[in-house]
Amino acid sequence: MTLTTDDRLLYAGADWNFDTIQRVHDAIERIAVDDMGLDVYPNRIEVITAEQMLDAYASNGMPLYYKHWSFGKHFVQHEMMYRKGMRGLAYEIVINSNPCISYIMEENSTTMQALVIAHAGFGHNHFFKNNYLFRQWTDADAILGYLDFAQKYIADCEEKHGHRAVERVLDAAHALRTHGIFRYPRTKVADLRSEEQRERERHANQERIFNDLWRTVPGGDVQLSSPSSADRRRALLQLPQENILYFLEKTAPRLAGWQRELLRIVRQIAQYFYPQMQTKVMNEGCATYCHHRIMRRLHDDGLISDGAWMEVMHSHTNVIFQPEFDDPRYSGLNPYALGFAIMEDIERICLQPTDEDRAWFPDIAGRNDHMAVLRDVWANYRDESFILQFLSPKVMRDFRLFHIIDDAAQPRIRVDAIHDERGYRRLRRALARQYDVAWLDPDIQVIDVDLDGDRRLRLQHRVLDSITLEEGDAQRVLGHLADLWGYDVMLEEISAENGGKLKEHTASPRHRVI
Repeated sequence: MTLTTDDRLLYAGADWNFDTIQRVHDAIERIAVDDMGLDVYPNRIEVITAEQMLDAYASNGMPLYYKHWSFGKHFVQHEMMYRKGMRGLAYEIVINSNPCISYIMEENSTTMQALVIAHAGFGHNHFFKNNYLFRQWTDADAILGYLDFAQKYIADCEEKHGHRAVERVLDAAHALRTHGIFRYPRTKVADLRSEEQRERERHANQERIFNDLWRTVPGGDVQLSSPSSADRRRALLQLPQENILYFLEKTAPRLAGWQRELLRIVRQIAQYFYPQMQTKVMNEGCATYCHHRIMRRLHDDGLISDGAWMEVMHSHTNVIFQPEFDDPRYSGLNPYALGFAIMEDIERICLQPTDEDRAWFPDIAGRNDHMAVLRDVWANYRDESFILQFLSPKVMRDFRLFHIIDDAAQPRIRVDAIHDERGYRRLRRALARQYDVAWLDPDIQVIDVDLDGDRRLRLQHRVLDSITLEEGDAQRVLGHLADLWGYDVMLEEISAENGGKLKEHTASPRHRVI
């Protein structure tokens, strides 16, 4: 093989400077926008060290974050594994913001910087800006300003109320943050730019709601034993309520205003990450598909050398590597591999369909304009619906997928789907369900509170497939919930099939968070 020596090369060798980065970025942008039709936020690329990358790991990649001991714990854990050679570092971290922030490591070669810019600065960037979940749930224009507000607000709270008092509230909020998100669309995305002003205005309104609710306890004007008053109580409390942090923020009787605001901060940030939980396969598949196509185009146009292309393919192959199920490295399906394979398959179906493709995908088979199809897919699907709609028999065969039923009540494992017409459809449904948050996350809701007696808070977990909560974890989280609520809490696990009671967990406040 002879190396390219054309003067049109964007760079030569592994060393780079900022002029090189700018030149590479501009060449990638022309391909991404003009050829692929990507629609992206402006890019902001920041060069960081390995230690700064480890720090970004610990804080979920956010450039601004409040302080909490758990972030330091994660930093030490990642650093130890990195220093011992047990874990490598990501080549990049990208932030869903406007402008879109991409971190690149200073240790990267020029080719890796180009690959990262194509992957994160244009692949992830396009997905963040256009996917309906991110449009619906996140405010990319204001997230950095909100993080700045949150960081300053929590620092002020630590100065006024003490580090330990703030830490207790954050510990409890972090334990509950996966149950601090709205899973269904509300009227609008939270306007994060106005949060600082709204924080000052919320207190008076919360006091009015608080007084109206708690005057109904025994001794007030309303007797809670009547059905109408119980219905009114639940209506005031917006019960049942699956967003537990929201419920506590609005209703917990013993929380001070600053503590409610801490809960709001934690749940707002948890809500920001909610779309990423549902789009891992699509998001990484989109970015991987984009970097592969962009870097291949740079090579085909003579803008990078054969040696650089080989470096790209070495990294790309590692990214999409899928260990076999009996490989010690196997930990499930690689989202990069699955997402990239399906998107490459969509391109093949659009350009070179088989009879099988025409039968399975009549709307896109032979359409030729595969980028239009992919842009539509990236905008309008999440992992579960994407797999359910576009996982083809060919990809199932390539990955050698099969479906087994492991029923604890049966003595043997049963193969439920093989590679035939019925098996393909059954397998596709089964795999899609594994990415459905309705099946992945426990369905736990606040259903009532005994204001007429001991003010015990009642929650209910609807159990699917007989999978109950792990006892130790349930007790620890309920302990945090009881601390915030200020009174006893009770969680009842019931069967989703017949409503029968399976288990019950209770917890009392261990200490007051005030």
